[in-house]
Amino acid sequence: MTIFTMARIIKTNINLVISMAWIYLAIGIVFEVLGTICMKYAEGFSKLVPSILVFVFYGLSLASLVFVLEKMKVSVAYAIWASLGTALIAIIGMIWFHEPVSVIKIVSLFLIILGIAGLELYG
Repeated sequence: MTIFTMARIIKTNINLVISMAWIYLAIGIVFEVLGTICMKYAEGFSKLVPSILVFVFYGLSLASLVFVLEKMKVSVAYAIWASLGTALIAIIGMIWFHEPVSVIKIVSLFLIILGIAGLELYG
């Protein structure tokens, strides 16, 4: 095995680990969004199943984030996790829960997504 072959194997493994971090981050964001949706349905913790699911989904979300932070910078990972979750919940709120839509809301969501792209590209 030559040094070049070893280098390619190492690079492939590093790319796989980084890709797994992005997958865990996406899973964590999905669980955060599900936890927030359950929060809405829990109605102040007066509904049992959605109340329990709030803790289950947020626990899974934070567990995913812990795995992500092994491979990614906390400033980038947490910012993407929090802002993308916020943007998704805002969109879900407008579509699913029929919350008001305004130009300023749409522009703000666009700026959040632009900020996420900036962190990913330059973080």
